[in-house]
Amino acid sequence: MSLKKRGDIFLLSHLIFSTFFYLCHTLLRNITTMKKLIALSCLLFIFTCAFTQQSVTLQDVANGTYRPQNIYGIKPMLDGEHYTQISSDRKRIVKYSFKTGEEVGTLFDTSTARDCPVKTFDDYIISPDEKLILIQTETKPIYRRSFTAVYYIYNIRNNRMEPLSNNGPQQVPLFSPDATQIAFVRNNNIFLVKLLFGNSESQVTTDGEYNKVLNGIPDWVYEEEFGFNRAFDFSADSKMIAYIRFDESEVPMFSFPWYKGMAPERTQYATYPGAYIYKYPKAGEKNSNVSVHTYDIKSHVTRKMDLPIETDSYIPRIKFTSDPEKLAIMTLNRHQNQFDLYMANPKSTVCKVAIRDEAEQYIKEPTYAAVRFYPENIILMSERDGYNHLYLYTIGGNLVKQITQGTFEVKDFLGWDRTNNVFYFTSNEESPLQCAVYKIDAKGKKTKLSTRTGTNSAIFSSNMQYYINTFSNLNTPTLITINNNKGKELKTLVDNAEFKSKIALLNMPQKEFFTFRTTEGVELNGWMMKPANFNPNKKYPVILHQYSGPGSQQVLDAWNIGSFGDGGIFESYMCDKGYITVCVDGRGTGGRGSEFEKCTYRYIGVKESHDQVETAKYLQTLPYINGERIGIWGWSYGGYNTLMSMSEGTPIFKAGIAIAAPSDWRFYDSVYTERFMRTPKENGDGYNASSAIARAPKLHGKLLLIHGTADDNVHFQNCAEYSEALVQAGIQFDMQIYTNRNHGISGGNTRNHLLNRITNFFIENL
Repeated sequence: MSLKKRGDIFLLSHLIFSTFFYLCHTLLRNITTMKKLIALSCLLFIFTCAFTQQSVTLQDVANGTYRPQNIYGIKPMLDGEHYTQISSDRKRIVKYSFKTGEEVGTLFDTSTARDCPVKTFDDYIISPDEKLILIQTETKPIYRRSFTAVYYIYNIRNNRMEPLSNNGPQQVPLFSPDATQIAFVRNNNIFLVKLLFGNSESQVTTDGEYNKVLNGIPDWVYEEEFGFNRAFDFSADSKMIAYIRFDESEVPMFSFPWYKGMAPERTQYATYPGAYIYKYPKAGEKNSNVSVHTYDIKSHVTRKMDLPIETDSYIPRIKFTSDPEKLAIMTLNRHQNQFDLYMANPKSTVCKVAIRDEAEQYIKEPTYAAVRFYPENIILMSERDGYNHLYLYTIGGNLVKQITQGTFEVKDFLGWDRTNNVFYFTSNEESPLQCAVYKIDAKGKKTKLSTRTGTNSAIFSSNMQYYINTFSNLNTPTLITINNNKGKELKTLVDNAEFKSKIALLNMPQKEFFTFRTTEGVELNGWMMKPANFNPNKKYPVILHQYSGPGSQQVLDAWNIGSFGDGGIFESYMCDKGYITVCVDGRGTGGRGSEFEKCTYRYIGVKESHDQVETAKYLQTLPYINGERIGIWGWSYGGYNTLMSMSEGTPIFKAGIAIAAPSDWRFYDSVYTERFMRTPKENGDGYNASSAIARAPKLHGKLLLIHGTADDNVHFQNCAEYSEALVQAGIQFDMQIYTNRNHGISGGNTRNHLLNRITNFFIENL
């Protein structure tokens, strides 16, 4: 520390001490003894806070030091009165009351269970009759949602554990509805364990093979883009198993290198690098051939369902209904603009369309991911009227009614109380930035249940009498309460009081929302964080963070905004360094209906990047912004849009950082890319216009490219080819490569290093 800084601190301290004692003297001279004590205490508190003010460090951001308490893994029980969770030490499954939120019992305890070989566990699955529990241990991730694990069967009645299988780790185990069987996948084949026959294990499929055939589990692109990891189900009478078979033998291979690296070390590659090889269908390339099969457990007969679909169609979900003779098979054409829900007879193999939903551009995931089956009905979501809403059908596929309607989006269907004919859901009716819990009765009378303005989500009890509400807003960290189905709060489970005290000591920035209109007349929403000691007469540099991907939302009235979803802690760090941080959702993002979201169809990246340029232009009009010092950055799609925005043709960004960024959509997977772009053969002009590589010669501003060499999602190929385009265009840039890191770029000291790299680059260039 320089002598000048020491002198400044001494003078500042002297001034504060002098002021403090002057205030004390003035107050204590004129008030009573009791009031003197109260006043003195208040002054001491203010003085203490002034001298205990802390600053966020990058290590804090990397370690998640300032992360509010939350509750995870809530599993409602059959009786509607209780739910279960894993204890914080991961040694017990604890039973709680929905009415009081109090612990009322323990279903499983590693310290007391007989024949228990583990001290902690990772997760659990309770059987349909709640008499058995599958205990998940030794979990090893494969991709984003897939993993292998070693499971144990725990019998609640006799307090004993036993292995599910002794023949190797398992994937996605599932109890039969009668809880007498468990099916799982190992090495791409389905296996069946019969609990009433001494846990005898049999093999349902035999043709599974790595990089060729998968039975009962999705291939890479299905898992990543259709969001599931199990592709089989039991019939309601527990007599049959239906499964999707993925034949990926004709899907092109992709490979990336493995190096020895560190944290963890791969010692087998110490001298010569290795390679990871897997099937990855890129835009316009061959996908897996998919088919649906049923297996009769008693007769061992396997049948292929007679689905009248094109060979390149998708099957993103299958689900047995409560009728053993009705297997629901959900399909999409390759363009993903036609959704069909077939009802298949698992024995005759006949398939008939029950429900069809079509869109001019594409069908969004909630249509097939959120379908709910009841004995006589089906409830699904659709954007057919321009906004995502709930629709009620008969089990045969006849439309009964549209449950919700209006110029807002239903975000989540929470359940149907069939006894009282009341539907529960969340929606953004009050604002695209907010989400509330509602119920609507058979006559269409709608009631808002959540009482706090911001972002609310809910988990209902199985009898729909209670729900656990998770709330936050821009300035309020997570608040979790138990409520009855009239919205009345019964118990606060998490108030984050300790966390609030912790962040009160931080030099937190001022958070605020803003709205502006672009030169094309489009109204856009954004948030801004200003330094805690913001001076409106000063001009600040700006760091603009965005994601911008189709249907995404970064501008929300929720605590977990910010580049790392942690309440803007990283932004707080940058504000402390003298920057204003900003985020704006441009066209193509979600929450505002299908017209706003799907206007980027066939030309993604074009309007999104233009809107970030428009954001920068708007910021330049503000008196406290230094318009010559605006930076932009993002991760994944946000990294892509950073490249597109910096080369849009308007030289407005002084610096930018693109992390794990796609650079040309011809390099990305078929399902995601074609949903928004169709194939390169069908839409060559769109692919050219949406290519960051094609725009590379127009790049303006200092650029830092960051990528992991083992990114199985957005391949390092994107970074390599884009950097080569810059080289050939004669444009200098910076690059940071992370060895053996995937799309998340973490592990060991990696995230801390990454944060320092981002920060230093902006400090040096803005």
